[in-house]
Amino acid sequence: MACGSDTAKKKFKNRLALEKSPYLLQHAENPVEWYPWGDEAFEKARKEDKLIFLSVGYSTCHWCHVMERESFENHEIAKVMNKHFVNIKVDREERPDVDKMYMTFVQATTGSGGWPMSVWLSPDLTPVYGGTYYPPEDRYYGRPGFKSVLEALAKQVSEPIM
Repeated sequence: MACGSDTAKKKFKNRLALEKSPYLLQHAENPVEWYPWGDEAFEKARKEDKLIFLSVGYSTCHWCHVMERESFENHEIAKVMNKHFVNIKVDREERPDVDKMYMTFVQATTGSGGWPMSVWLSPDLTPVYGGTYYPPEDRYYGRPGFKSVLEALAKQVSEPIM
């Protein structure tokens, strides 16, 4: 007789499975190839000349959980993220310095801020675009969906404006 654990599928674990933060550990089984904030991710972005997608949040944030469920657990969206970006997840309670720096950018460019904070950075960590929560698909009143934003930024990088 086979034991139930023998037949159970092993879940994918990304680099966040090695972290201590409860917030980062919540994302350890996302299909997104998350990196924690650090040199490994920065080097990959420079070497592959890819934008960094930085997601900042905290463990008790309602909209952080919504975006995880809607987008970061979505295999189709994760495929776009993994192909075109180096994805970094930050716990704002562990790295208030990172949160403050990029929240200042988001507030200055959008007029508001909050979490989850979503910021795209050049390989040298310069912010190029940002916002907060994005629904997975385009919504009413012209609100762009997360997948649309990812695809538009990926296209701009692959086909730069002359």
